[in-house]
Amino acid sequence: METRLEDDVRIVTELKRNLESCIYGKSAEIDLMLTALLAGGHVLVEDVPGTGKTVLIKALAKSVQAQFRRIQCNPDLLPTDITGVSIYHPKTEAFEFRPGPIMTNILLIDEINRATTKTQSALLEAMEERHVTVDGELYPLPEPFLLLATQNPIDFEGTYVLPEAQMDRFMLKFALGYPDEDTERRMAQVQTVSRPIDELQPVTDGARLLELQNRAKTIHIEDAVGHYAVELVRRTREHRQLLLGASPRATLALLSASKAYAFLQGRDFVIPDDIKWLAPYVLGHRLVLETEARLEGVTVQSILESIFRDAKVPVRLER
Repeated sequence: METRLEDDVRIVTELKRNLESCIYGKSAEIDLMLTALLAGGHVLVEDVPGTGKTVLIKALAKSVQAQFRRIQCNPDLLPTDITGVSIYHPKTEAFEFRPGPIMTNILLIDEINRATTKTQSALLEAMEERHVTVDGELYPLPEPFLLLATQNPIDFEGTYVLPEAQMDRFMLKFALGYPDEDTERRMAQVQTVSRPIDELQPVTDGARLLELQNRAKTIHIEDAVGHYAVELVRRTREHRQLLLGASPRATLALLSASKAYAFLQGRDFVIPDDIKWLAPYVLGHRLVLETEARLEGVTVQSILESIFRDAKVPVRLER
């Protein structure tokens, strides 16, 4: 008889297999997406058109038998198109709330930077507090709730830069990048005949996903490893070439993501390498360079690498 732990491992393995059948050669990026799923964190995938951002998110949604909705952003999109609206009914002489697409388990916000800043701000409350407020009434979001957004970094016409407050609410940000030559040849052979995403079958549901998320929260973090994560975040606030360092929310996100990643790897404890590998994806989009550093060609990645070199890594862990 299959134990609960074996069932957890099976579900995670099948989730990864589903995603890898649709997006070839992107094992690390798929791990990041599944890490966010298990940690209950939001994701921003930023890349040029045609690299598979939307396909990856739709494959994840199809693998989890939960409610999924998609919002295609454009400058005409209004906040109420996302949150919902209260409509007056003459018969009952009362307002009735008509929920918007945000009332779902997995929400895809496609090309988020094409929405105006006013519309983008409608997502802030939902991303952090897991509820929306319409006409003074508070409406909780379904559980689990995961917001997955895409963004095109080279499109400037008709786009609006995401403010720092919104970027800080994304647990992870990453890019898919172009496939290598062999992977692209394989893709050309397979995906011009059929679309693997059409054949995907769900491997879990919303209720079981909540159990997996709760299981990931129980993963152990040794004090020394937790202190290492805190030190990395605090060093970003003290770096002379950074105008804005990472927030305490980033510390919590890094620790939560590390627990989920350890769980994904089949461990019941976090190691320093988990922290170090995830840190660029958790911290990078939260950091703002000083103007002088930007003009000198300094990058966030190079600053994080220098912080990793200077921070003392715990080398002995006992379980």
